[in-house]
Parts: sequence; C-alpha cells; structure tokens
Amino acid sequence: MNLKVFGALKTKMQWHQVRQGILAQNIANAATPGYVGRDMAALKPGDLQPVAPAGGSDFGTVLTNVRHIQGNIQPVSSFSGARASTSFEITPEENSVVLEEQMMKLAGNQMDYQAATSLYTSNLGLLRTAIGANR
Repeated sequence: MNLKVFGALKTKMQWHQVRQGILAQNIANAATPGYVGRDMAALKPGDLQPVAPAGGSDFGTVLTNVRHIQGNIQPVSSFSGARASTSFEITPEENSVVLEEQMMKLAGNQMDYQAATSLYTSNLGLLRTAIGANR
C-alpha cells in the first residue's frame, strides 16, 4: 500500500535526521579554527538528493605530533544539500559556529522531528483502526 502521507512524513523525518547530524558536526567543530558551519534550514525535505557514498572527505586530520594516528573523517550524511551557515558572528577561533545558535537550532530540529513522528504514529493508528486491527 502506497500512501502519500506516510511517504511525506518519512521524507520529513529523514531530512531532520540528516540536519541533526550536520548540526552535531557544527557543535563538535566549534573550536576548530577556520571551520565553516553548515545548515539545511533553507532546503525543503523534497530537495534532498541521494549521493554516492564518498571514500574520503573534504579535509583530513592534521598530524601535529609524530605519535598521532592518521585518520579519515567520514561524511555526516548520505544526502547532499548542506549549505554554509549564514551566521555573521565570528568566534575567537575564527570560525562561524556560535554554540548558542547551534543549540537552539538543534532543539528546534528535535521538536520538529518529534512532531513528524507523532503524526506518523497517529496516522498509523488511524489506518489500523480502519482495517480493524485495534480490537
């Protein structure tokens, strides 16, 4: 059964999951010099385009000591579309990540995700009632 409401809610929840990962990456790199924060707020859930998994990343780790282990940074998501953040504030680390702003975005994203999951659950309950499975 292909119901459009379930497909739309699934896409919306996936969009919020990807955004959660991007916001978490911004927070994790808040003290990284020159890091440019990213966000997907300007995109709609239908704008997500699947991309092939990348073997590496845009940048690698920097070895500042011979005892450091070389590593690779894996991509946050399997969707393209993250845009550079539009924050005008520059932190002492000379990057565009403002922790308070990122935490507010994270909380708003979480509330929107919970709203979508609640709608999904209630629609699933209506469907079960309609077919007589809630007896």
